[in-house]
Amino acid sequence: MTGPQRLAAAGAALSHQREWFAGMRAEAERGRPLALVNADAPQEIFRAMDVPYVVNQWWASIISAKRMSGRYLEALRGRGLPDDIEQYSALPLAEALAPRADDAPWGGLPRPSLVLAECTGDSMRRMFGLWESELGVPFLPLESAVAENVPTEWWTLMRHDWESAVGPARIDLLEQELRALVPRLEELTGAAYDPDRLAEVMALSNEQAEWNRRTRDLLARAPRCPVPVNDVIPAVMIPQWHRGTRWATSAAENLYREVSALVEKDHAVVEDERRRLMWIGRGLWFDMNFYRSFEESHGAVFVWSMYLALAADAYARYGEDPLRALAARFCAFRDQMYTPPWSVEWYVKEAKEHRVDGVVHLISPDSRSSWFTTHALEAAGVPVLEIRADNADGRSLDPSALHRQVADWIRALP
Repeated sequence: MTGPQRLAAAGAALSHQREWFAGMRAEAERGRPLALVNADAPQEIFRAMDVPYVVNQWWASIISAKRMSGRYLEALRGRGLPDDIEQYSALPLAEALAPRADDAPWGGLPRPSLVLAECTGDSMRRMFGLWESELGVPFLPLESAVAENVPTEWWTLMRHDWESAVGPARIDLLEQELRALVPRLEELTGAAYDPDRLAEVMALSNEQAEWNRRTRDLLARAPRCPVPVNDVIPAVMIPQWHRGTRWATSAAENLYREVSALVEKDHAVVEDERRRLMWIGRGLWFDMNFYRSFEESHGAVFVWSMYLALAADAYARYGEDPLRALAARFCAFRDQMYTPPWSVEWYVKEAKEHRVDGVVHLISPDSRSSWFTTHALEAAGVPVLEIRADNADGRSLDPSALHRQVADWIRALP
């Protein structure tokens, strides 16, 4: 039988986020501190200090979903700044620099009290530096260290054996930076850091990761895909931005139980499932309906995106020192997605476990490892279609042309 049109877990997450954002926005307008934090930076430190934060890339996804990315990016260029570099990270800055408008998404993002980002390249450092130089918002940078040794099957090690998987030197660096960051955050926000509270936050986020692992594994084993991926993404990622709260852990558990019930009832997104597809890359925020475009016409369903898979494999860190465990969670975060062989071995593993017939690989202009990913998948016998576009910049591709390209590729799959 055909599955539901909307997961209850997705609807609940979206409703929660709107309610949370409205409350946070009202408090920020009354003077409560607000942090803007990059997705690959340790947000848990703010949770432990009870400082509200917005994830930079989440807000970019809202701008893109409202089809406003072009307006803001063009305003960026109007100020003599590039609008074609790291658009996904630049959109919140572009909105902040643009003239205020009545139709800003969700009423607009309040001016943050500080911004925090890991500097994975010169462009990222300069971009976040503009928050400080142009808007007077303090920028707190974290360094990005590289790995000397690469673990085999990192996803089997990260939960408990992260010292050997990541390497003590990289963890030492980020741990030292976090210890130095704490007094600066206390100065900027007036909040106090509580290590016992961080331990609670880490325990709850580890529990959340375990529920996500169960959901990912259940979907991989299911005979047919029971849920649409464009529902799974918000059902997973909105709670991810609230890691360390009981609501987020409960949301992850509710998603698992809802998916489990659907599998038990033999629900399927596509009754006559003929093609199982994998989407590698960031979410196509300005056209989320894309993922369901080929169900009736081709019997094709997207069974995988990186969001649930990362939530399952990349976050859990168990250890007695919560701050060091938090450093271990993030100092190799980008490696898991983008650095070969870390990333490519994981993508091949996920493709095999989910029994995919092909991969649609979104390659953004800033991607540095796309060739390795495509090569590894094709060497493993998995066909790959490369799409070159920025996921948050609606100007970067023609949706109709994309649909035709993917449809032709699905028809040609062996």
